Amino acid sequence: MDVWAKKGLGQHFLKDRQIAARIVAGLSGNTRNVLEVGPGMGILTEHLLARPGLATYAAEIDRESVSYLHAHFPALGPRLIAGDFLTLDLHTLFDGPVAIIGNFPYNISSQIFFKILEHRNQIPEVVGMLQKEVAERIACPPGCKTYGILSVLLQAYYHIEYLFTVHEHVFVPPPKVKSGVVRLIRNETQALACDETLFRQLVKSTFNQRRKTIRNSIKAVTGSRPLPPHELLSKRPEQLSVADFVALTQFTSSFLFN
Repeated sequence: MDVWAKKGLGQHFLKDRQIAARIVAGLSGNTRNVLEVGPGMGILTEHLLARPGLATYAAEIDRESVSYLHAHFPALGPRLIAGDFLTLDLHTLFDGPVAIIGNFPYNISSQIFFKILEHRNQIPEVVGMLQKEVAERIACPPGCKTYGILSVLLQAYYHIEYLFTVHEHVFVPPPKVKSGVVRLIRNETQALACDETLFRQLVKSTFNQRRKTIRNSIKAVTGSRPLPPHELLSKRPEQLSVADFVALTQFTSSFLFN
């Protein structure tokens, strides 16, 4: 018996096995433990279990899907976790690194990536399918119209590649938009050369007022005191690279605390 897709959970079940195989092939296989987020009826799970050297785990919040997966993929056994990925304690579940893969629900894809950021030192690799617009935003370089908060925060710690586009007709039910598959590989940055909390505040503050220049949009952080000259202040946030935001954070930090 198939599982009925639930709108409230943002479920759109992929039905094309070739595309599922391409998504799973996006994993390097360098990380033994792999956690699939929202396996649904297991179209990715089937290919993950078939790959040698991987220990496949799956986190599924939908009880109906959990029952289906237990029945059709008994090899998962206790590695099938009935729960919400967003609330899982990854440090308790895994004593080492874990790769993340999944057909991410559109309505929580950004939250999934913020969770990945929180656990970036435990998650060396991610392959995710999500709304095409969001996938492009994550992967695009400075200067793109869609470049934004997630772009900067993720690119600070990951190399990101847009792999391919997936059309609506290969899902049940079909979504109203296309999907995109991205791959994230942890980069060499263990810590930014600045106050990372202030870095995140500046990224969010400037993009929340993205039509303003940096000089005006960071007043939410710096207050009304006049800022000394700096070449970045006349730019807009979409023009700034990760390195530029680090430099802006260093400048802001010296202004605030000296």
